[in-house]
Amino acid sequence: MKLPEPIRMDRIAVVAPTDDLQRVLAAVGAAGVVEPDILPDAAAGAGELDRIAGSAIVRGSVSAIAGWSPGAAIDALAEHVRPLGGSVVRLPFPRGAEPPTLLSTGGRSNAFQPLVDVYTTVPYADVNPALFAGLAYAVMFGMMFGDVGHGALLVAGGLLLARARKGWFAQYRRAAPFVVGAGIASALFGLAYGEAFGPTGLVPVLWLSPLAQPITLLGAGIGVGAALLSVSYGIGTVNRWREGGPALALVELSGFAGGALYLGLALAGFGWFLQLLPVTLSGCGVAALGLILGFIGLYAEAGGRAAGAVEAGVELFDAVIRIGANTVSFGRLAAFGLTHAALGSIVWSGTLFVAQHGPAWWPLAAVLFLCGNAIAFALEALVAGIQALRLDYYELFSRIFIASGRTFQPWQVPTVAAKEA
Repeated sequence: MKLPEPIRMDRIAVVAPTDDLQRVLAAVGAAGVVEPDILPDAAAGAGELDRIAGSAIVRGSVSAIAGWSPGAAIDALAEHVRPLGGSVVRLPFPRGAEPPTLLSTGGRSNAFQPLVDVYTTVPYADVNPALFAGLAYAVMFGMMFGDVGHGALLVAGGLLLARARKGWFAQYRRAAPFVVGAGIASALFGLAYGEAFGPTGLVPVLWLSPLAQPITLLGAGIGVGAALLSVSYGIGTVNRWREGGPALALVELSGFAGGALYLGLALAGFGWFLQLLPVTLSGCGVAALGLILGFIGLYAEAGGRAAGAVEAGVELFDAVIRIGANTVSFGRLAAFGLTHAALGSIVWSGTLFVAQHGPAWWPLAAVLFLCGNAIAFALEALVAGIQALRLDYYELFSRIFIASGRTFQPWQVPTVAAKEA
């Protein structure tokens, strides 16, 4: 399976006779597929072409502009500038240089790309986690906002948002996939909880009732968090390998070392809880391997010697504490799921209490039911949305990313035809 990653970029040079350079550059700017290297002291001149031309390397009667371009666009660019006397040459990557990032605008992950873009620009070497982040967001939101009726309202709102073309809502069209995905997850968890505008009995309990089994729900929330963290460590390991090779992937706490430490601690805790000595010992062994590898990486990063050993020890201790805190942090999936269920139960109990006084009170009961659900919906949707975003960013992305990339910014100039149009 092909990993979702940035589009391949190539280092290129646009070469042209010096006398024809500006004509060739105008064609390059019209194509809009090259990010040229521009010297800081390049003269602005009378226009953008002069500024770009001022960054050219001149050798006799030939000039060249280096830059970056998507690999798939180079052949077409070469054909575009050839009639003007220009050519495009592929160059080797400069040592230590990181190409700019250009993400595909298609594919299944594109709908959730804004979730990653708000956090950072995906480094060129990294796997793009947009699809994983979007699915994780939907699952976490749904667990905290489990209700068939409320989920159906979210799905309907998301579909209406996707169709918005004008007005205030049109600017939020990119959020439609989040709303629809969150609504579907909410409806599914609502089926599991037996909640439809509260415990109305419209749907049966397929798994558990949150208010009747809070401890089970708490364990499930932490279990979901553990699974998501494990995937994050896996993506982080792949990214560290792609960024710095197997050595970096092996000793980074956001890579294999951290993943082994996390898995080992989880196994040891699981074995201790169930009193399974072999599982406990195996977990301790895996955790010890993660600690050793992590210490090696931190020690090398700190510069070695005694001071480096002390610093590495402190950071390793902090990593162990953070692993426990991050895992327990997913208990909020159950906590806010309980809150949502409690609000629904209060609204439904109040509705029944008013309605039992007779038909004359039914309109008031209906108003209480509608207003109560509206308040619960607005409050819990806001809280669940913020908390799911927080878990995505602070718990998951902190293991996937250790640096930010740089967005590909192609140089574009309008052609005469475009100006006339």
